[in-house]
Amino acid sequence: MIVKGLASKRHPLLAHIIPSRRCNLACTYCNEFDDVSNPVPTEEMFQRIDRLGAMGTAIVTISGGEPLLHPDLDAIIARIRKNGMMAGLITNGYLLIADRIQRLNRAGLEYLQISIDNVMPDDVSKKSLKVHDKKLQFLAEYADFHININSVLGGGIHNPEDALTVGRRAMELGFTSTVGIIHDGDGQLRPLSAREREVFLAMKSFEKKHFSRINYFQEAIANGRPSEWKCRAGSRYLYVCEDGLVHYCSQQRGYPAKPLEHYSVDDIRREYITKKSCAPMCTISCVHQISYFDFFRGEQTIESAPLDDTGSNHLVTIKSAEA
Repeated sequence: MIVKGLASKRHPLLAHIIPSRRCNLACTYCNEFDDVSNPVPTEEMFQRIDRLGAMGTAIVTISGGEPLLHPDLDAIIARIRKNGMMAGLITNGYLLIADRIQRLNRAGLEYLQISIDNVMPDDVSKKSLKVHDKKLQFLAEYADFHININSVLGGGIHNPEDALTVGRRAMELGFTSTVGIIHDGDGQLRPLSAREREVFLAMKSFEKKHFSRINYFQEAIANGRPSEWKCRAGSRYLYVCEDGLVHYCSQQRGYPAKPLEHYSVDDIRREYITKKSCAPMCTISCVHQISYFDFFRGEQTIESAPLDDTGSNHLVTIKSAEA
């Protein structure tokens, strides 16, 4: 993937794809779910995955909503692998039992992430270590794929020290552990308190050498400072919603909002050199990580307009004279 990414800038490195917006939980900080949507028809998912394969995408991560609610998730994972792409899954973990994990093995899953927000469930999140510990034991025993447990800070989490407990338990079971900073509805920074920053620094010491640890921007975020970087959303990173539209990311849905089937190399080139107005205070780790591939090249000569007064996520690019 690294060699392919360095050799050409004309293809996505990572795509997030949504097979279902529905979720079986309702965490108060999350704006990426509902409790009514039907799963995307399997044939439509296959068409989108085949399109991503034809575009030269390296990794496809399945997210939601809760992707395990899709009845043909295993076939979707297998389709990703058939296209020669790496397959990842982000789940709340509630539906993981031994048989389900073994089915994911057979489908060819390579990477799974669960976010655990606290030790005991509360009014903010039910994704607690108490509820998930048995699921984690199942994963340790049966999973053939890599497992990362992500704990969180900010966004109304009552006990920051819970992140340390979650991280230690993840490592006891042989998993990797990361910490995320909960963003607002536009994917922007909510500065950490002094107490939260202490926990954040302690969590960083847990990190091992793995791609998900490439989170240098978090140092600035934790201290309330903007991060200077070149966001490649819409180019190296694609977010494909349940309607099959390409967006910048989960928190900036609304632009380009172009059907994946019509997304072209011209779109990738345009977004590669578009400077996103939301980038300095962005906390979306996956976009940062993928954008690191091109930090040394590709000056951004197109300015995007800021969010409007209503807080709309619909961004409009304004081409500069140079572009």
